[in-house]
Amino acid sequence: MTAPTISAPATTPAAAAKLDPRSLTDSAADLLAAMAALPADHPSRPALRDRAIEAWLPLANHLAHRYSGRGEPNDDLAQTAAIGLIKAIDKFDPSRGVDFAGYAIPTIIGELKRHFRDRTWDIRVPRRLQELRLAISDANSTLLQTLGRSPTVADIAAHLKLTEEEVLEGLEGARAYNAVSLSTPTGDGERATELGDLLGGEDGEFELAEMRVALGPALATLDQREQKILTLRFYGNLTQSQIAEQIGVSQMHVSRLLARALTKLRGQLDGTY
Repeated sequence: MTAPTISAPATTPAAAAKLDPRSLTDSAADLLAAMAALPADHPSRPALRDRAIEAWLPLANHLAHRYSGRGEPNDDLAQTAAIGLIKAIDKFDPSRGVDFAGYAIPTIIGELKRHFRDRTWDIRVPRRLQELRLAISDANSTLLQTLGRSPTVADIAAHLKLTEEEVLEGLEGARAYNAVSLSTPTGDGERATELGDLLGGEDGEFELAEMRVALGPALATLDQREQKILTLRFYGNLTQSQIAEQIGVSQMHVSRLLARALTKLRGQLDGTY
């Protein structure tokens, strides 16, 4: 007689909840299926999650490697891809019938692109300009092959269906991607200097330039004696006593004339500004 064959009962979620995660294989798909079978608060779920992350980590590292050589350390890219993988594992729902790799790859790539968008710009610019820079760069490469020459702003605008002003704005924003250090050396040999040394500083004389221009017409409104007193006092650096001797009046009278002339000047300049 042939011994009867006893089929194993199908594994139910309740039965899966009793499984020891260490008894499972390291198959990435099995680990995700086991996680889905467990309640969210099951004590075995964290261990399964860690093993699922470890099992799928080569996929994250492979995607991170595709973005190497773009100015970012490989370790940072690997960590960013791992974060994307963790997000994919935590949000994956096997009941939707979607393959995990098909769900995880866009999630990881999105995390890597977000890293480049948020971390690699020396000066933070709006996201719209960051995306416009990428679009202009792609259009420039495409048009270079199509036209056989470097595309103009008008060519790029027509290709992207934008105005020339929008393209120029994107090109200007792209300059914020890489900043130049003020310590950058310029020149050669003995005449070499740093870029910061070539930049002008604040000059207080600029604030007085317009005032000096307006001062001439304001002085013309004074009579000759008032003009002479002001000239002797502020250009000749004479004291009020010395001015009084020159014009033949008392020092007190010079003081009154000086005060009146200055009041007139202030009135004229206040009216101008």
